[in-house]
Amino acid sequence: MTVRTRADLADLPGYVPGRTIPGAIKLASNEMSPGPLPSVVKAIAEAASRINRYPDSGAGELVSRLSGRLDVPESRLAIGCGSVTVCQQLVQATSGAGDQVLFGWRSFEAYPILVQVAGAAQVRVPLTAGHGLDLDAMLAAITPATRLVFVCTPNNPTGTALRRAELERFIDAVPDDVVVVIDEAYREFVDDPEVPDGIELAKEYWARGRDNVAVLRTFSKAYGLAGLRVGYCVASEAVTEAVRKVYVPFGVNALAQVAALASLDAEDELLVRCAETVAERGRVRDTLLDQGYEVPPTQANFVWLPLGEETDAFNEHCLAQKIVVRAFSGAGARVTIGLPEENDAFLAAAAGFAAT
Repeated sequence: MTVRTRADLADLPGYVPGRTIPGAIKLASNEMSPGPLPSVVKAIAEAASRINRYPDSGAGELVSRLSGRLDVPESRLAIGCGSVTVCQQLVQATSGAGDQVLFGWRSFEAYPILVQVAGAAQVRVPLTAGHGLDLDAMLAAITPATRLVFVCTPNNPTGTALRRAELERFIDAVPDDVVVVIDEAYREFVDDPEVPDGIELAKEYWARGRDNVAVLRTFSKAYGLAGLRVGYCVASEAVTEAVRKVYVPFGVNALAQVAALASLDAEDELLVRCAETVAERGRVRDTLLDQGYEVPPTQANFVWLPLGEETDAFNEHCLAQKIVVRAFSGAGARVTIGLPEENDAFLAAAAGFAAT
């Protein structure tokens, strides 16, 4: 007898994380190379003696802290095991068989996986020639079956970000029964004043009676907690209530909650690190441009090299130099901004490839 599983999962692509190779410089997963702050590590260590107890399933203290910091009611917040899990919950809460979820492509690699697992149909809209989201084409792709639209800004893996006027024009044109999710995993690295804060923008729409705008944030990137997994959604009460209904109990572990709270306590220090990353981002991009690479403007903690068919060769060249980047075969390579010495090693490898 053969065990029966879902036939549609046979062609489901697996999520491909950035590789970790002992002794190599890892610039593949958009992590913060400096690591968590000592105060955060101390808080985690002190909380470790209490891990025999279940965590607060609703992360009440963290919700309360974020509510005050973001100036939104607690009822408009939902916490999850990393923003990718909140993405999953949003899809599950809005979409099923016969429904559609729309997003630009290439964008966050988990979107198509989460949509297919939920049994909904995915609609991928190609990026513009400038490697940004094609909002006009995305609007044209919305149908009566569309339930949710992911707007990843800055976009992963290209780093391009949407400015206020174009994002507002898009939201204004989306039917008000379709949830627009502004995925802002890299918000803390944005230095373009024309790129809006998604949460503040969402508040403006809520005040006008448009409750279909939701925002995702994470502690994995700027806060350096990728290994503990904490993310959150800010949305209307109708959306957050539905998201919480599909929540896996105790999904955010106790140490993750403590670390997130400690990180908020040290936010000013962490944001200094973000500013340092942004400065390095500019140096890395300028150097790559001087080497002859095409590098789209980026507002994230990585750069995108649209290498096309040269991607695999570039990836192998970097691996030979013990540098791990995130290669998307046939499309390009995403390279995390690391410590200055890590970036120098990558730039030397990139120069060597450009010279071949």
